[in-house]
Amino acid sequence: MIDLAALTSLRAVDTHGSVVGAADALGFTPSAVSQQVKRLERQTGVPLLERVGRGVILTDHGRHLVDAGARLLADLEEVESGLHERAGAVSGHLRLTAFSTAMRGLVAPVVRDLRAAHPDLTLSLTEREPWDTIDLVATGQSDLGVVHRWGDVPITIPDHLETTQVAHDVADVVVRRDHPLAERSRITPRDLVDEGWIATPEGTICREWLTRMYAGTGRLPRIAHTAMEFDSHLALVRAGLGIALVPRLGRQPLGDELVGVPAHDPEPTRDVIAVHRRSMAGSPAVRAVLAGLSTAQTSGPAGP
Repeated sequence: MIDLAALTSLRAVDTHGSVVGAADALGFTPSAVSQQVKRLERQTGVPLLERVGRGVILTDHGRHLVDAGARLLADLEEVESGLHERAGAVSGHLRLTAFSTAMRGLVAPVVRDLRAAHPDLTLSLTEREPWDTIDLVATGQSDLGVVHRWGDVPITIPDHLETTQVAHDVADVVVRRDHPLAERSRITPRDLVDEGWIATPEGTICREWLTRMYAGTGRLPRIAHTAMEFDSHLALVRAGLGIALVPRLGRQPLGDELVGVPAHDPEPTRDVIAVHRRSMAGSPAVRAVLAGLSTAQTSGPAGP
């Protein structure tokens, strides 16, 4: 009989390209993962991994086992969700992964309320970027993910994941109160072509959207400073080092020094989406989390 825990370890080795990476993702020691894979090789009687340089790759046998095993693990997950659905119990343990502003402005208060309403449900939270989150949910390393999609910037979601829109967020152009644009009721990208931006790093979804926002101006945004966290953006704007495009969800109060000016043409908006594997659709725990996320107050500050 194939050991399902060992099969999970083999799939993690495939996903992360090494025993060490798999161990880190699963919370095991590398030795434990190696022992599980060796046990699986003894059970199947075929080699499953081969060493290439300092890493490992799956053999043809290993690839067949992982591909077929993924379907088996999904079926078992669906059976387990069905049992919980029949029992009607919101219980068990869920792993939830979300981006930083959703963690602050949406996930934290929802999880607090869920713990009070369902004492038999536990959740562990991890903060990651949307693309990483989708990969973690798709490969079974997280159960639920919260990601964002800015305008027409694409984000690829595998077919075996289901999506639920849980919020609609708006971003404002944040400037110092003494900035010439602070008194405007709204602004367009053409008003901003000569401004210096504090932006997220190249390759992030937020940075891609800022670049697309300038379409039609004949210019690209001038990036003065780069910072990953929006709290850092606000600090840099407060210091007079540039302007920033900051979403309302999870945003700290702007205080007396900063002003959030609405933008339009285009309006900077993003959909906040929850993702989970289709095999968990019947889980009462998953449904409870989705309901909590969907009904939470997610608009951030009441206005700009």
